[in-house]
Amino acid sequence: MRRLRRHFPAAKRRSAKGLLFSAGSCAALLLAAAAAAAADDPRDWLTRADQALATRNYEGVFVHEHAGETETLRVIHRVGSDGVSERLLSMDGSGREFIRRGGQLTCYLPDQRTVLVEKNSGAGLLLGDLPRIDATSAGQYDVRELSRSRVSGRTARVIEIMPMDELRYGYRLWIDEATAMPLKTQLRTVRGAVLEQIVFTSLVLPARIADSELEPATDARHYRWVQHLADTADAPGLPVSWQAGALPPGFRMTVIARQVLSGGPVEHLVFSDGLASVSVFVEIGRSAGAEQVSSDAATLGSSSAYSTVVQGYRVTAVGEVPPDTVRAIAQSIRAAQPVPSLAESFAGFGPAPPGLRAESSRVLDSTAGENSFDANADPNDRGLGGARTTFGTAGDLGPGAGIAGRSAGPSGVGGAAHRR
Repeated sequence: MRRLRRHFPAAKRRSAKGLLFSAGSCAALLLAAAAAAAADDPRDWLTRADQALATRNYEGVFVHEHAGETETLRVIHRVGSDGVSERLLSMDGSGREFIRRGGQLTCYLPDQRTVLVEKNSGAGLLLGDLPRIDATSAGQYDVRELSRSRVSGRTARVIEIMPMDELRYGYRLWIDEATAMPLKTQLRTVRGAVLEQIVFTSLVLPARIADSELEPATDARHYRWVQHLADTADAPGLPVSWQAGALPPGFRMTVIARQVLSGGPVEHLVFSDGLASVSVFVEIGRSAGAEQVSSDAATLGSSSAYSTVVQGYRVTAVGEVPPDTVRAIAQSIRAAQPVPSLAESFAGFGPAPPGLRAESSRVLDSTAGENSFDANADPNDRGLGGARTTFGTAGDLGPGAGIAGRSAGPSGVGGAAHRR
């Protein structure tokens, strides 16, 4: 040691110590930066925003733009010992209101003098769930954070979710840095065109929300009341009558159920990539070869539908995805085993409705209040979901119907039996 000290003067020893200290500091800074980056993962911001929507009290006014129409709505969301209660009120035109308390969703439609009541157990928020990136969808989307921005005077983290191909849509979210509340969301094409947008113009997070704030403003004593409080028709152990061949990359079947619409039974399949989803309806109450007509397609804003005939049965696919995606999924459907008869289709539902005809009306041509359907069914939703877009009758409810439609039940609130 003494020899080393003799050959290594004090000044040089101090310099070496300084270098070692600097190297340690740099390493510590790098570790801290890595830890901060891990804690600041854009996926974490998506999770935090979703949790904020589900667990905080909030009141706000937002503007919803969809399919070339704009609507201003007020939302009140309360979390308490009795669960989650919500009220969504259109401030334009018809004055529609959607109120959710526990397992029930009530839709007041003043322009139709109608109130629709749905069972809503386990459904999502009226504003809809934010996109979640999981192991299933991770390979289909790129998630990154863009530069910070400001929305309604608040600093926001901007998170972009972009698809790897043109078979699905992407998202851009502005998340409040202080509260993790989503201040603005956009549904976008892979080329960046905005298909749908929600922007909060005002937002507060009160500690307490009075019961009176969750009461409807509509006097519905003389309205027509329509209730659908039965459990979703889904027979346990249901054999798969239909299956898909070559699906678009990343999509897989997540739900199969049998539903009874006013025109007859359908087999309801949901295909999802973990983020985007497509509902497929096969009209199983029809004899093979009963209808041989050309295929139909429809688009409205972000929603796409495609209807065709497969092995003599009408197959309709709908979803908040590009038109090519619903077409590919509809055309991939094939019978996995003999299709059930009309009587077998009602197994587990009780007796068939009197006067039901095998040649039931087509889903794509249905009218509001009957067989209209959700264009963005939740892959975990066992029912037909709400009316995010009502094909054929889209003007009946306007753009705001889609927001409440994310949490509507089996026969659909917002004028339909069946969003993002």
